Amino acid sequence: MKTRSPHTHGLRSSFISVALALPVIAGWCAGPEKFEGIEVKVTQEMMGAGAVSSGVKLPPIPPITGNRLKPVVSWGKPLPYPIVIADRRNNRLIEIAPDKRIVWEFNSPNLKVYRGNEDVNFSIDGKQLAVSEEDNFDVHLVDYETRTLTWTYGTPDFRGKGKNLLNYPDDAHLLADGKFLTADIRNCRILIIDPKDNSITTQWGTPGKCKHNPPKELAYPNGATPMENGDILVSEIGDAQISRITREGKVIWSVRAPDIRYPSDAFPTVDGKQIIVADFWKPGRVVIFDPLTGKKTWEYFVKSGDGMLDHCSIARELPDTGDILVVDDLHDRVVVIDRKTKKIIWQYGETGKKGFLPGLLHYPDGVDLDVFRDWKAALGK
Repeated sequence: MKTRSPHTHGLRSSFISVALALPVIAGWCAGPEKFEGIEVKVTQEMMGAGAVSSGVKLPPIPPITGNRLKPVVSWGKPLPYPIVIADRRNNRLIEIAPDKRIVWEFNSPNLKVYRGNEDVNFSIDGKQLAVSEEDNFDVHLVDYETRTLTWTYGTPDFRGKGKNLLNYPDDAHLLADGKFLTADIRNCRILIIDPKDNSITTQWGTPGKCKHNPPKELAYPNGATPMENGDILVSEIGDAQISRITREGKVIWSVRAPDIRYPSDAFPTVDGKQIIVADFWKPGRVVIFDPLTGKKTWEYFVKSGDGMLDHCSIARELPDTGDILVVDDLHDRVVVIDRKTKKIIWQYGETGKKGFLPGLLHYPDGVDLDVFRDWKAALGK
């Protein structure tokens, strides 16, 4: 449930005309059944900066030579791999190398269907990006190589719980079996969707029954993260609950995240044994804890000054260095925090300054690591 941002942009074409203009997007119309969507008023804040670009001449894309288990060569500290950022109110995805060069960018092809991207994650083969858009009420797949939007589920500017409808979807992952995973917050459910026919193959949670009783009922889930063995980490805003659930729906454990008010997208640590979670609050906090004991093993919490986080939405433990990557949403920056010193050692974006030109972001909200392409060699580093 994360919204914000001032900027004017007046694109508002009709649902029918855009659907006809973008035939590649599957499942836009609900078919002959009664359409149950409720139209949502689009505000200036939701439009953000419009369809913008950094204007940078992008380098050729290197081939895929790595994967999550065997990444390409690390850049080392402070940031071991380039990162793709969901730059929410710039309505774009942008990839930043550790030396802060922009190496890849995907700008909105049409603000009706693609606006407010807030979470982004690579597919297991690195070829696609799964994207969620809370206040556009849809989720997407983007082809990295061609920079094209290839699939959408949900009806832009319409909310609901029926066919091809979502209500504030947060988090997006393309699973190893080709299914799409998302957390449908205000419908209080987790969905696994088959992009081949837009069918819902798994639903945890029950719309209208928003309480912690997984997997039958969920209290406003805003995170659904696949683990290496296929289990899924589910974050619930209600009472800051984090649960590990198998694909078959068996709850392995369920625990309250310690000292977290508003958990945002929990992730496993690199070794898979602990959980790292950001607190979407001001001042923000990052906690690593042992789910078997519920006890904290590491924490970052600064109450004021440049080190303070303002509604951080993602925290990830970095491979190779063990440092912590954080998306600091309302400070318009992404930072790396040194694990031992707890100091910010890398930052992209100027604190509190919104923009879309090189070096600036506008409400960044999601991030993933590009361990697939050797940008270091490609850039001659």
